[in-house]
Amino acid sequence: MKIYIKNMVCPRCITAVEQTFGALQITPLNVRLGEVVLAKPLAEEEKLMLKNQLQTQGFELLDDAKSQQIEQIKALVIEHIHQKEDQKFAIADTVSQALGKEYSQLSKLFSETEGLTIEQYVIRQKIEKVKELLVYNQLNLSEIAFKLGYSSVAHLSAQFKKVTGLTPSEFRQQGIGLRKSLDQV
Repeated sequence: MKIYIKNMVCPRCITAVEQTFGALQITPLNVRLGEVVLAKPLAEEEKLMLKNQLQTQGFELLDDAKSQQIEQIKALVIEHIHQKEDQKFAIADTVSQALGKEYSQLSKLFSETEGLTIEQYVIRQKIEKVKELLVYNQLNLSEIAFKLGYSSVAHLSAQFKKVTGLTPSEFRQQGIGLRKSLDQV
């Protein structure tokens, strides 16, 4: 049985959720971004306790199918961009295949629920990754553009300026205070 958890966007989040399950003496089979696989369904009392514990840590247990699908889409995007660093992945194919539904149906649901398209969400996540790489100051802009699958530095710079209002150079000078946590993107 799978359950879905909102705001679970990084390896530390996975650890926190695992610890929450452990404290409640529930042993998941697998925990990954936005999703926990259990051997058996939770009793109502367990579900309520889990929901309350997760909320105290900034997570949300998702009950309805639409919210679960949105969270799955977000987790896939975050995983490909921030963990696998697979910026050239085909978003439509990846999402459609993972959720077993037509991309157009999922795209419409995402847009109606989130107020932006999946593609816009991908761009925002890529820009957050660019910010991270700029703050680390280990790669130049050309290397960052290549790493994230941009066709050119000019394309990266234009998209960065459109989303943030700053050029990458201006952002690099101002630093880490302008980054967002992934659950706020």
